[in-house]
Amino acid sequence: MARSPAFPDELTLDSLRRAAKALSRAHAARTPGVQARLSAYLPGARADAPKHADFLHVIAREHLFDSWPRMKLAAETIGMDRAARQQRLKLALYHGHGWVAEQLLEQMPDLAEDMFGLQCALYDRAGVEAALARDPGLAVKPIGPRRPILHLAFSRWIKQRPELEGDMIGVAAALVAAGADVNDSCAATPGEASTLSALYGAVGHGDNMGLARWLLEQGADPNDGESLYHATELGHHDGLRLLLAHGADPKGTNALLRAMDFHDVAAVRLLLEHGARADDFDATPVGGEQPWVIPALHQAARRGSGQAMVDLLLENGADPARLFQGVSAYAYARVFGNRALAVAIEARGAAQPLSREEQLLAKAADGVDTRGACIDPDRLPEAYRTILRQILTLPDRLDHMRRLVALGIEYDGTDSEGLTPVQVAGWVGLPEVLAYFLSLRPDLSHVNGYGGTLLGTIIHGSENNPDRATRDYLACLQLALEQGVALPRRAAAMAGREDVADFLDAWAEDHPGQVV
Repeated sequence: MARSPAFPDELTLDSLRRAAKALSRAHAARTPGVQARLSAYLPGARADAPKHADFLHVIAREHLFDSWPRMKLAAETIGMDRAARQQRLKLALYHGHGWVAEQLLEQMPDLAEDMFGLQCALYDRAGVEAALARDPGLAVKPIGPRRPILHLAFSRWIKQRPELEGDMIGVAAALVAAGADVNDSCAATPGEASTLSALYGAVGHGDNMGLARWLLEQGADPNDGESLYHATELGHHDGLRLLLAHGADPKGTNALLRAMDFHDVAAVRLLLEHGARADDFDATPVGGEQPWVIPALHQAARRGSGQAMVDLLLENGADPARLFQGVSAYAYARVFGNRALAVAIEARGAAQPLSREEQLLAKAADGVDTRGACIDPDRLPEAYRTILRQILTLPDRLDHMRRLVALGIEYDGTDSEGLTPVQVAGWVGLPEVLAYFLSLRPDLSHVNGYGGTLLGTIIHGSENNPDRATRDYLACLQLALEQGVALPRRAAAMAGREDVADFLDAWAEDHPGQVV
């Protein structure tokens, strides 16, 4: 990537925004030469029908920046002192905003020179070794909420600079030689009792297999309660195999259920081969259940698992007779519309009668017209209360959801994490589903259990949803903003994706009254 230029002294962001608006007006007036300017920096379809973000992009490119967010960052950092830049760099490394980190370091190459935590996060081997030579105690001294080995493990800089893997391992080795603990951990959030280990930082947070392998070889505990579970979310099996090879025990981790979320038959088989159980219950009383653990067949029902997954689970001991919150696996299969599972249970003679409510829900799943019928949500078993939240990520379920809402299912209720269906639709980046829930007039001021609003949840999903590459987050953002939700002034600056930052910048420019 070419080095970003300095922000022009004679210009301001306001003057550049005015230039973008002028370009837009000139395009609308078909002014000669404008189309050539657009075509020089935009692909054909975008050059022919540009949006406001495209005009900003062209202005940035004409001033030698790769994008408008990069130009905006250059302008915003002009008056920023060293401490503020360091804080911005720290956040960029943690969140994986590689382009922000690159640009900050281009502007000030020595930005991390006097910050030991940043030196670790940037894999500055020479700097770390020199600092430890002066003061070995730095290896175990907290820097903010984390000690240095955690600043290293939770850095995502490896995605931007994979050629530094050797230096990264060198930093880790230097820290451990000076007393750092490969099993060090920090609170998941300030004040929380639960902790996240350095191994989780490498595996689940950073998808950093090189560091994960080194930590395990140095004695990191693979059974840290988080790493194996989150290794199923990476889109590959490298982390899963690595952890299992070093003795990770899948029992009690919910890793198998998480792998089922992604229809990952290979991962489920791998976990079963290493001791996972299809129904992962310990010391369950006879006739009782652990309500916080869902049996595998119920999970298969609500995730829309296919025949291969259903067969694998049944072959490995999944029990069709086990209940979840008082509901049978067969009823769950019928209510969630998983025909493969329902047929498999029927073939084993384990089908159970459906209640009136279950019969109506099953008809909705099967596409049967249920107009005129209704369900009292208060009479529903807890297992069905969040059915909309459960099925909205499945393909081609919009009509199914419409039938459920017509029956009286709550469309704006929260799940155990405080998420509403409209927020989940935004997080997974499904604009058609989001538009449907928005049409029902949900509470757009709701803040979920993670402290997120609808807009923040969409932005978070654009950076963290495992399926984000195939989803349309810009369309989701537009739908939410068209409903009038507030746009925080810092939202664009803190967005990790350049296209998202670009879109939010353009929206703020066109709708200044919406910015808070």
